Amino acid sequence: MTKNRSLFRCIGLWITLAAVPLLILFFWTQQNLIQTETVEIRSERLPAAFDGFRIVVISDLHGKVFGENNSVLLKKVANLKPDMIAITGDLIEAGEQFAMVPAVASGLAGIAPTYYVTGNHEWNVRRVTELKKILTQCGVTVLTNEFISLERNGQTLVVAGIDDPNGPADQKTLGELENEVETAFKDPFWVLLAHRNDPSRYDSENGADLVLCGHAHGGLIRLPLIGGLIGTDRQLFPKYTSGVWETQWGTQVFISRGLGNVGRTFRLFNRPQLPLVILRAA
Repeated sequence: MTKNRSLFRCIGLWITLAAVPLLILFFWTQQNLIQTETVEIRSERLPAAFDGFRIVVISDLHGKVFGENNSVLLKKVANLKPDMIAITGDLIEAGEQFAMVPAVASGLAGIAPTYYVTGNHEWNVRRVTELKKILTQCGVTVLTNEFISLERNGQTLVVAGIDDPNGPADQKTLGELENEVETAFKDPFWVLLAHRNDPSRYDSENGADLVLCGHAHGGLIRLPLIGGLIGTDRQLFPKYTSGVWETQWGTQVFISRGLGNVGRTFRLFNRPQLPLVILRAA
């Protein structure tokens, strides 16, 4: 009997010793192994010339570096062959992370036209003007409550960007931006780059056809059949953490699970996400 107990203890010890490195490896992959995902957005309003238009969404990087100078991230972005790259806020969260910005910004801009809007954390750093200047110098188009138009075969796609509400209290409102787009283009198909993940923010008669955003980090820990566990305000089981949601006025809101973590938070069953959004004329 004693021999059997010793044998069981020995087996248990070896199982534990084998499991620990596997658990460490699993945890490492959850924080560092980028997962690409393709999402198709269909709309009868999309101009035919932009059918198949490919947008890579970079959200919530939070100063994280994947490989030297973010070479791993840049290679994965390039492999997706985007027509456009959308950075939807929280590129950094601390002043010491400014050093990583030029490499990733110039790298992305060298792959495809790249557009940026602020998240809440950039404003917390209180150096947004400096950050926007660096991004512009690296070839990134900063959209500060403004819009641009893309042309293909005589047809137009409007891309707009709104600063995070964590910015100045007197900044242009989303409603004002919507009215400007409507006035300039008379009911165009347009894509809005934003940061916050609540679809009700974008539910408007003159709202964008598609909103690209992040902020929720996928709920940090994702549970099978349930989804995200922890919300941005530390509430349990938040609703809007990932995927495509549609507002009452028909705006489709795509929420990226993001790439990085805030402070000491971590991901489980929720690897860093690099989404490719493909526009389809329904």
